[in-house]
Amino acid sequence: MDNKTEQKYIQTLQKASVRIKDLMKQVESLKKKEPIAVIGMACRFPGGADTPEKFWEILEKGVDTVTEVPPDRWDAEKYYDPDPEVPGKIYTAMGGFLDSPIDRFDASFFNISPKEASRMDPQQRLLLEVSWEAVENSGLNAASLKGSNTGVFIGISGDDYSDSRKLPQLYDKINAYSITGTTFSTAAGRISYVYGFEGPCMAVDTACSSSLVCLHLACRSLQLGESDAAMVCGVMLNISPGTHICFSKLQAISPDGKCKSFDASADGYVRGEGCGVIMLKRLSDALKDGNSVLAVIKGSAVNQDGKSNGLTAPNGIAQQKVIREALKDAGISPADIGFIEAHGTGTALGDPIEVESVGTILNEGHSKENPLLIGSVKT
Repeated sequence: MDNKTEQKYIQTLQKASVRIKDLMKQVESLKKKEPIAVIGMACRFPGGADTPEKFWEILEKGVDTVTEVPPDRWDAEKYYDPDPEVPGKIYTAMGGFLDSPIDRFDASFFNISPKEASRMDPQQRLLLEVSWEAVENSGLNAASLKGSNTGVFIGISGDDYSDSRKLPQLYDKINAYSITGTTFSTAAGRISYVYGFEGPCMAVDTACSSSLVCLHLACRSLQLGESDAAMVCGVMLNISPGTHICFSKLQAISPDGKCKSFDASADGYVRGEGCGVIMLKRLSDALKDGNSVLAVIKGSAVNQDGKSNGLTAPNGIAQQKVIREALKDAGISPADIGFIEAHGTGTALGDPIEVESVGTILNEGHSKENPLLIGSVKT
């Protein structure tokens, strides 16, 4: 082979290499934009909503599931005072609490010893139970998922149990299971361990948005090929009065136990609890595998306020930006949106900012004849 022929072959290979790289970038881009299918779900919410169907029935009928603090949680009368300025007190004893006892758990079903189970945060136990139901609801076989590239993404923020077990008078009761029973990382890791999942595994705490941020991270993990399936969870249990007292001092809770989202009389939200778990797959895989497709996630976005009016104050500009980015990621226009499930904190500061942000970005394509409906499950 002479030098000219060799150079010609090299140039051809170089062009082919560049073209292959371009095609690979296109494939990766398409993967990132692939819709995500929800193939299974399970829940535990106040009002006896221990299935998605029962939860929907409660929403459909407008049932008020707010009650007084159950006596097995804490002595509400001991901590109650209508004056929010009184130290160490709560000015409302109302909240959304699970009907079923949180101290019951079939430890042997999950191959957990009674001694270890007794040191587990009830949130960890609830996650195991509801995650199992979500797997069953998806039609998947738990045993077949062992060794699979399934990711676990848990939104968890409350640590009432951990705080109540680390008081000085209880130091002598700390044992080898105290750490694994209370840390957020173990709450996620325990699920991967029990099922034998080998995909990404993480606990996320971004306060009210924790489970939605987990959903975003799970979608990205699936689109990037990190995971072939994903379990997304959110859990919160109000076990002791400490956090309730904290929010009372912020005066963020409605005194009458009613969250009046978007209403002129709104005076705070109502603390609730529960657990929700959904199973995800790439839409193409779900269709190929014959899974039930309960919903399709077209796009998502996450951002932060940065330096704004205050650490806890909502930032309208940042909210508008994240909505715009989510639309872009989904490849849809404002006119395609028919309903918004809002945060709706029921506060004079948060509600107007949220509604204005939604209206600014999603107003296009809507009218009296084609309204954009907005609601909040809190209210």
